[in-house]
Amino acid sequence: MLLSFVIPLYNEKDTLEILYREILQNLDGNDYEILFIDDGSNDGSFEVLKRLASSDSKVKVVKLRRNFGKAAGLNTGFQLAQGDVIFTMDADLQDNPVEIPNFLNKLEEGYDLVSGWKKKRLDPLHKRVPSKFFNTVTQKTFKLKLHDYNCGFKAYRKEVVKNIDVYGEMHRYIPALAHAKGFRVGEIPVLHRSREHGVSKYGFERYLRGFFDLLTVKLVTQYIRSPLYFFGGFGTILAFVGFLITLYLSIAKIFYGMPLTNRPLLFLGVLLILAGLQLFSLGLLAELMVHQSRKKTYGDTVSIEKTINFD
Repeated sequence: MLLSFVIPLYNEKDTLEILYREILQNLDGNDYEILFIDDGSNDGSFEVLKRLASSDSKVKVVKLRRNFGKAAGLNTGFQLAQGDVIFTMDADLQDNPVEIPNFLNKLEEGYDLVSGWKKKRLDPLHKRVPSKFFNTVTQKTFKLKLHDYNCGFKAYRKEVVKNIDVYGEMHRYIPALAHAKGFRVGEIPVLHRSREHGVSKYGFERYLRGFFDLLTVKLVTQYIRSPLYFFGGFGTILAFVGFLITLYLSIAKIFYGMPLTNRPLLFLGVLLILAGLQLFSLGLLAELMVHQSRKKTYGDTVSIEKTINFD
């Protein structure tokens, strides 16, 4: 079996040779290729990678022109990977390659994607608490129970990575994207190590970007073929609430003589009706656009598990 390791990195020169040796020690007899995606490093990481590539023809290095982000690095690696199974790992040594055989064993149980779960996470509290909240919200949103969506240590069958696109902060939602495509997603607990080299490249702004991408993934996985369900649903709720408000005020005016001048509730009711109608109209327009456009989108593609000869 050919294993591909896709490893995006940014300024991790002190860990690369160690990670390379650890991967080789845990291949369990399988053939391999290691794709290092240098995401615009400026600390000498590329020079270290060039040395590794010159000594091992199975090491491949891609240097991006600037720092595009982890999702772009992963997507680049996914396009180039040739393995039957593709592993993704962080380059900071917090992911332990000793888990590679465990991932392969889990894939043999029939899963298409196996995600790591940092059950005992050795990170500071200010990283663990937001991550816990993020995982809870993501579970509720996509109805896919994983303890750790954000773990970078994952194993994929080749057909999974060839059927998804990741950008922005969507690398956090790859299991949800795969699940929506009909792939079987599993999880195993993995050993997690504390960071001993370098510093984290992420700040709190990633949570805001991640929230926007959460909405994007929800749309493209569930509503891309029927956007009216999304916009029309919200629009109907808003318009109905506005209707109830205006109905109440109308009854109060007609039967009880209550004046409507300077009533903020009246303005709220009218505003909700107008907003609801606008959202409903937006949903109809989106339906027309989807119907007219026959270009392949995420929601138009399907994943075929197998085909049986039926001649």
